[in-house]
Amino acid sequence: MPNERLRAALLENGLTPAALAEHLGVDHKTVERWIGGRLPYRKHRYAISVRLRVEESYLWPDALTQDQVSAASESEVIAIYPHRSDVPRETWKRLFESATSEIGILVYAGMFLAEDASAQRLLVDKAKSGVRVRVLLGDPDSPEVAERGHDEEIGEAMAAKIRNALVLYRPLRAVEGAEVRLHRTVLYNSIYRADNQVLVNMHVYGMPAYSAPALHLRKIAGGEIAATYLDSFEHVWNSSIPAPED
Repeated sequence: MPNERLRAALLENGLTPAALAEHLGVDHKTVERWIGGRLPYRKHRYAISVRLRVEESYLWPDALTQDQVSAASESEVIAIYPHRSDVPRETWKRLFESATSEIGILVYAGMFLAEDASAQRLLVDKAKSGVRVRVLLGDPDSPEVAERGHDEEIGEAMAAKIRNALVLYRPLRAVEGAEVRLHRTVLYNSIYRADNQVLVNMHVYGMPAYSAPALHLRKIAGGEIAATYLDSFEHVWNSSIPAPED
């Protein structure tokens, strides 16, 4: 059966089978066989997924066994922290410093980061260097934010924190390539991404975010945990609205 997903991914990236073949160092007829339905070797599947910026499991959903997917997913875990406050400051610094194309932050307020002057300078510098920086804050007027404030027993302070964060992000918002938006989602996890690395703060009912566990992941071929959180970030981004100008 022809691999229409591979064919479509090539078209979306403006590539011909011959161009992909040259990139991989194989004969163009080999690529045509893959489009026709033949399964490439795994090293080629990985290289193709990287080049086309598409998950290997999307292009070849039956290529890996469930055991292989589970093993790859387990290998994505770099560290587990019992509390977000246990994540070393140097880890946050290395995470964002490592980004060459993408930084994403999904929080309600994330004041520990917004108030960190060195982190703000790093985000500004990254945006100026061409890294796409996207920050998602909770809409302070949304019922979701009000509910979170109630759950954490801080009331309207949650909305006030977000408004304060918006002020603190002014220097970043002034940089081309950086964008701050507001979302109205129930925030199950705060997500901090730098390219294929993700730090996830898993929220717990009635507990402030700094006390909840954190998971540090690095996406690898065949794994599905990091991709789940990266996809979640995109879903929230696509439903968000630009933060109003001051």
